Amino acid sequence: MTQAEALDILKTGENCYVTGAAGSGKTHLVNTYIKYLKKHGVEVGVTASTGIAATHMGGQTIHSWIGLGVANHVTDADLERFEGKKYLVDRLRATSVLIIDEVSMLHHFRLDLIDRIARHLKKNEHPFGGMQVVLVGDFFQLPPVSRAGEPEALFAYKSESWKRLALRICYLEEQHRQTDDALTNILNDIRRGRMTDASHAHMKSRFGAKLPENVAAAKLHTHNVNVDSINDAELAKLPGAMFAFKMEEKGRQALVDALKKSCLAPDMLRLKIGARVMFVKNNFDAGYANGTLGKVVSCDMSGPKVMLANGKIIVPEKESWIVEEDGKTKATITQYPLRLAWAITVHKSQGMSLDAAEIDLSQSFERGMGYVALSRVRTLSGLRLSGLNENALQVRGDVAEFDEELQEISSDNRTWLHSLSDTEVKEKQAAFLAKIAPAGDAKVGKAKRRKITPVESTRTMLAEGMKLREIVSHKGVTLGTILDHIEKILDKEPDFDIAHLRDEVPPGKFKKIYLTFRDMFGENRELLLAPVKNKLGAGFTYEELRLVRLFVRKSV
Repeated sequence: MTQAEALDILKTGENCYVTGAAGSGKTHLVNTYIKYLKKHGVEVGVTASTGIAATHMGGQTIHSWIGLGVANHVTDADLERFEGKKYLVDRLRATSVLIIDEVSMLHHFRLDLIDRIARHLKKNEHPFGGMQVVLVGDFFQLPPVSRAGEPEALFAYKSESWKRLALRICYLEEQHRQTDDALTNILNDIRRGRMTDASHAHMKSRFGAKLPENVAAAKLHTHNVNVDSINDAELAKLPGAMFAFKMEEKGRQALVDALKKSCLAPDMLRLKIGARVMFVKNNFDAGYANGTLGKVVSCDMSGPKVMLANGKIIVPEKESWIVEEDGKTKATITQYPLRLAWAITVHKSQGMSLDAAEIDLSQSFERGMGYVALSRVRTLSGLRLSGLNENALQVRGDVAEFDEELQEISSDNRTWLHSLSDTEVKEKQAAFLAKIAPAGDAKVGKAKRRKITPVESTRTMLAEGMKLREIVSHKGVTLGTILDHIEKILDKEPDFDIAHLRDEVPPGKFKKIYLTFRDMFGENRELLLAPVKNKLGAGFTYEELRLVRLFVRKSV
């Protein structure tokens, strides 16, 4: 099935499971659907099973979104307690479409709990309270992990709620990320459980292979102990002083602990000049993304500077990971978005795309590890193998069998779609949109009843002349979040007045930042922060640059 065909099915309102091999465009498809829904004013719950996956879609974890947190069980008393959380009830009742990415890493019993909570709070006994549910993932990824005291972890497709959803399967077959046919063929052979002679030969050619000199390669290992020992040993080899940065935390301990579990930044980040590091959060303005590799070229107690493989220097600011409820921050952890990256585990690599990797699968202990590890690299030339055992290239038999079933069902769904005329498809899509999107008088009525969004409340406060520090204090969120809101406001209303924010940055600094943006406009027409930060040097924060950039955008 193509992305266009799958999008047509999604728009009809059918519950769907979107799947396909690495690079088939699952996230791109879903992001396209999200934009379509938001364009029509539809409330969408954008979630994922892990924090890493959630950042790729600009959403939050499903555990946080549904109010489940780290709980493994939900009692009737819990449901009554959830009803007392107005923000949660309002969120659920306003949401028409729920998206859950990386569903392969979601425990089957948690999918059932999410279904139960949604039905209860929406007062609707249809699956998930009548929301359209879009599940996204690939069960060839590693399965959810059971921790002590938790029920046995099974894949989500073993849940009762999966059966009740009557999902349309959309199995994407195009390749968008992998331009390397040899690597694509290897991955597809692993999925099928039948490695061809050609794929074996290609794999053999990567043992001890030389990697491109201009690309920093990550080492992927199967065990934490290997990764930690490699990173610690490599750090110890470096000369010079070590600098330690303790994670800052605020809020209820259970929520803080849950944040830490989903965050790849360590509780204690130890760095030296020369350390190999990996960014663990997206910040495209600053010039890095989750999985970007680099080397520490300068470090003191004020923080590190990191040089990427292309020679670009990044001066990272500390980032925050937040649990928000009803627009208020309930827990926060703050750390530099870095971790040592001479080596990382295969489990931790899920969701990343790497330019180059040295992979040791000699101690693979779980079927599927080889597939996950190999699918992290973009091309075969970026792969160096240092070890392989008999488990590494195997996949779980039940997953392979289920995958074949999914392909057959997807083919049937494609046939069903093409059995409809273009007019019939458009009518189905229009009927679903009319059901979930505000329109005409209904739109006005819904607008009166709907909850004010965080961006709208920020706009109101700005219109009243409130300063940034007052808004941050009142809403209990970070300055970065408020700046996000202001950028969204100005995207919609370029003439919105923010003149009273000009003195938030000292006049001398404001002028210097402003002129630097203007002077560099010819080479930095997108007004990216990193080039300006690098030119200005220390003493200027990204928040100051972001604020001044708002005024620059108004003038260009």
